[in-house]
Amino acid sequence: MNLVWLVCGMGLLLPSVAWATEVRGSIAVQYRQFVHDGAFKGQDETEQVSISAEPELYWEWGDQSITATPFVRLDSMDDERSHSDLRELKWLYLADDYELEVGIAKVFWGVAESQHLVDVINQTDMVEHPNGEAKLGQPMVHLSWLGEEDSVELFLLPYFRERTSSGSDGRFRPPLVVDEDNSDYQSSDSKHHLDLALRWSQTWGDWDVGLAYFTGTNRDPLLNISDDGTKLTPYYEQMDRVSVDIQATKGEWLWKLESIYHKSKEQEFPAAVGGFEYTLVGAFDSMLDVGLLAEYNWHDQDRDMSINLYQNDLFVGTRITLNDMQGSEILAGVTVDLEDSEQIYLVEASRRLGDSWRLAMDIWIYNSSEVDTPVSFVQKDDFAQLEVAYYF
Repeated sequence: MNLVWLVCGMGLLLPSVAWATEVRGSIAVQYRQFVHDGAFKGQDETEQVSISAEPELYWEWGDQSITATPFVRLDSMDDERSHSDLRELKWLYLADDYELEVGIAKVFWGVAESQHLVDVINQTDMVEHPNGEAKLGQPMVHLSWLGEEDSVELFLLPYFRERTSSGSDGRFRPPLVVDEDNSDYQSSDSKHHLDLALRWSQTWGDWDVGLAYFTGTNRDPLLNISDDGTKLTPYYEQMDRVSVDIQATKGEWLWKLESIYHKSKEQEFPAAVGGFEYTLVGAFDSMLDVGLLAEYNWHDQDRDMSINLYQNDLFVGTRITLNDMQGSEILAGVTVDLEDSEQIYLVEASRRLGDSWRLAMDIWIYNSSEVDTPVSFVQKDDFAQLEVAYYF
């Protein structure tokens, strides 16, 4: 984690100039109610309460800035979900035709709604939410060359972050607990393997296209049964991955595609997700915008080696934007496995309460008649979640 000390030490070298300082962030209380008793030993509770805080400190002077974003959560159910992370601690330098970012940062790639196949830089913080949207901070050197309509980005990633996993008391886990303390790596450098990524992106009128190459440690571990048969041991392969993401905006239509080709010692497969979102602006002669979403997920990976939920699945849903003063939004949808009898239903809604508060509600329901599939492991984990957050 030498990059942390590098960023902190930059403060000693800064010129004596005017600073612009900003402090913002959020504090949230979250309540989850699970519908069923847990399926596995240790999952005795059905109520989960947690408190989280994510402040952001920002300093800017001239064409440089420093951002620090720590995160912490305290959870009543799962000790592994009580955790902290440095989401960001980065120095950014802006020039006319390039940017240099050094430190711990978050980078997002992707255009699809149901899953983000191409999003490979940051590790997933899986104890936060089963949707996999939360990411751990990634140490990096990130250099971007900026053209008028295109950009080229180079990433040097000197330290690997392991995926977080629920403990024995937590939900959304396989039958055996993942033993994060005994992870194994293909590379002899383990967490210190230098990963590399290169991305080119271009805008042509209504089209946004991204092409990327990544070589390094696979963010998705293989899970092997331990020698004593009581736990799952993560194994992190080395991989090469080529990806493309395309988004086209055609009036009320938004067309999306993400595709990858993955190659490693144990696995070689293509995968893709593509679809559309059509927005009815002012639907039913009202203030509502109603989006109709459909995406197909295809993942040609050996099912015996995959914990991926999306192999041959169709996602359909709707996004409703009320366009009110409170910024109210609702996303509802279902993912249907076209091979097995499995479905995942979701509802996500949020709205502001005044200037500083936000209320969010999630409902996730899992249905599976199969055995030993990722959805079957969590079919007892249907839940409703309510979160109240204060933003400052």
